[in-house]
Amino acid sequence: MTSKPINQQTLLFVTGRLAETSLREVVAMLSGRLGFRYEIAVPGIQVAALLHVSLLKNRLGVADAIDRVILPGWVQGDIVELEQHFNKPFERGPKDLHDLPEYFGLGKKQRATLDKYSIEIIGEINHATRQPLGDVVAEAVRMAADGADVIDVGCVPGETCPQVGEIVTALRAENLRVSIDSFDRTEVEAAVDAGAELILSCNQSNIDWVTKLGTEVVVIPNTPADVDSLDRLIETVAATGTPFRIDPIVEPIGMGFTASLERYMVARRAYPDVAMMMGVGNVTELTEVDSSGVNMLLAAMCEELGIQSVLTTQVINWCRTSVAEFDAARRLVHHAVTNQVVPKHIDSSLVMLRDVRMRGQSEETLNALAAALTDANFRIFAEQSGLHLMNSHGHWQGDAPFELFANALRANPNIDAGHAFYLGYEMARAEMARMLGKEYRQDEGLGFGLAGTLSGSAAVRHEQ
Repeated sequence: MTSKPINQQTLLFVTGRLAETSLREVVAMLSGRLGFRYEIAVPGIQVAALLHVSLLKNRLGVADAIDRVILPGWVQGDIVELEQHFNKPFERGPKDLHDLPEYFGLGKKQRATLDKYSIEIIGEINHATRQPLGDVVAEAVRMAADGADVIDVGCVPGETCPQVGEIVTALRAENLRVSIDSFDRTEVEAAVDAGAELILSCNQSNIDWVTKLGTEVVVIPNTPADVDSLDRLIETVAATGTPFRIDPIVEPIGMGFTASLERYMVARRAYPDVAMMMGVGNVTELTEVDSSGVNMLLAAMCEELGIQSVLTTQVINWCRTSVAEFDAARRLVHHAVTNQVVPKHIDSSLVMLRDVRMRGQSEETLNALAAALTDANFRIFAEQSGLHLMNSHGHWQGDAPFELFANALRANPNIDAGHAFYLGYEMARAEMARMLGKEYRQDEGLGFGLAGTLSGSAAVRHEQ
């Protein structure tokens, strides 16, 4: 790399004939903004994906005035050979020429630092009292790693578990903060004695004894629609000096969801300085839809209303990464609200099913590439027009991968089992990418946002 500043450099950009016009437009814009001089070389080939170091050594000319040579990211071979041959610095740029602005530090905002948030996540282990202790601890550790600030020991209504104290003690031994979700006095008192710091929940049925434990409680109405009971309970609990937060209770869709959201707004206006909680699992667990978008919207409501904590579960399969999703969501909404910006093009971790952007190859480019191939190695593309499979023996395209493979096999009868497996695997990934609206690049993994970064916490769980 030359030591000259960019505005004193002369850069040589290498491309194929099909991309030359587009490259000139992009490079002209970059030159205007960064001040470098440039030349463009097309070494007698249609498609940049066919460029190879050996070909460039024979066909490329590099003037003395050139400071750097920018190659397409598709170039095969060891570019050190080019540096030694031309005595100039060479570098692979991006595979897509439209990514050049980002490559040169332009065209993309600096990544926001999403290290701040205002919402506490309470991750509930559902029916913890019926599970082996080791499983409960392992699940709690996973939840904490994914972003849970407090682990909630979910008990079973109508049952009294004598091991609750042991469960809380084991979780505290892992340096985890713990809450207890029970109305059973024996369970609650054992959990508090073992170090639980929050009791879910307090209403008229247990207010006479739960407020004597000196532990923070979550105050809920006697029934979700009984707003007056919540007001009376708040007054009574406050008079005892017991620390508390309130939860007006969000109800599932179809069971009064919108009305329950309104109750949170009414409660916040009535109690502007009181801590609040929302049990978001009532929506995520009971709505058959991928949970990431639901978590994002609920996090936005909590952030804007100053609801400082949420209780979430991740039991049913479509919610199995809810803790990590809400962790990403709470950071994103905090950034958006604090900086008064829309939560777009800030962080893509919650875009899991589809991709943020799609950049396909034109029919002209694909046909030219297929016509120029001189080897038997297969290239695979997933485009709106269909799947494309090509090598020097043909170009097969369509919507049905089995049909494409059968046609390719007739023209390439010597494909061995290993190669057939590879092609089947890649064709399956290409079909999946096309179906979901994701970018497919042969031999590269598909992007699944946050879901692609999780392992232990994303393990399949049994539906409850």
